[in-house]
Amino acid sequence: MTTAAAAVSNEMIVFEDVSKFYGEILGVNRVNLSIAPGITSLVGPNGSGKTTLMNLMTGLLRPSRGRISVLGTSPDNPEKLFHKVGYCSQFDSFPRGVTGREFIEFYLSVHGYAKSKTKDWTQRALERVSMQDAAGRSVAGYSKGMRQRIRLAQSIAHNPSVLILDEPLNGLDPMARAEIIRLFRQLADEGLYLILSSHILHEVDMMSDGVILLHNGYVVAEGDVHGVRDEIEEHPMQILVRCDRPQILAARLFEHEHTVEARIHDDRQGLFVKTRRPDDFYLLLNRIVTDNDLQVESVAPADDDLHAVYNYLISSDGGVVK
Repeated sequence: MTTAAAAVSNEMIVFEDVSKFYGEILGVNRVNLSIAPGITSLVGPNGSGKTTLMNLMTGLLRPSRGRISVLGTSPDNPEKLFHKVGYCSQFDSFPRGVTGREFIEFYLSVHGYAKSKTKDWTQRALERVSMQDAAGRSVAGYSKGMRQRIRLAQSIAHNPSVLILDEPLNGLDPMARAEIIRLFRQLADEGLYLILSSHILHEVDMMSDGVILLHNGYVVAEGDVHGVRDEIEEHPMQILVRCDRPQILAARLFEHEHTVEARIHDDRQGLFVKTRRPDDFYLLLNRIVTDNDLQVESVAPADDDLHAVYNYLISSDGGVVK
């Protein structure tokens, strides 16, 4: 590795041709990624490889082949990796009788931090997740959402540079989810790397700087939401046109091969159009409107978001998985 490449590797989370097999079962295969600071969301159906990818980053699993570097540190060096990485899994297991505060303080102390630091850092972490008032209570009496937040506090207490969060919004009510999303955004703005998975797709869409789409252990697309959408070339774009005579528009659009579908909106004042060539569609739309004197209220993509991309990804005939 050249000096320049090494410097870049020290500032990224890097996967180089990484595969993980469980016997003959594929976990992930031939993964090549470079993850920058900010919020990166892993998206895909159950069994797609999201948790495997996270466990490889944390050193809980070793790859069957390939190389992983977390800001220049190999996951094979757990003591050094711990100081850089915080991990919050989707499952919890707490020592019997422990309070929230004791749980975090114990976690810090076993990793060698001085008692003066553990108390200050614990209090700060509790405040960031709004758990300071319940910190003296036994975790056994916590709700699912409170347990989720105390584990999140534990993952950030030691000031890591990287946070790996498996379904971190599970069990949280809408207000708590909004608070945690704000916290994630604050942490990202402070320069942290956040890698998270979530099935609450509209929230992933709203807060993510980038997404990685996985299917059957393969990375099938990566980038920002719009960039990922553009990578799925076979996925027709759906556009909603609000106009006064959608029947005429539909008839004219079907004269052209790039129109996959045209469906009248329920209120009869709009048309959903699916096209494989949106640029050509917009040029054609201008001609049809002019030639037929149509009154157009609005034209807007109807599916240019993560939810549409995700649904297309996991569909049985999705173009990206053939």
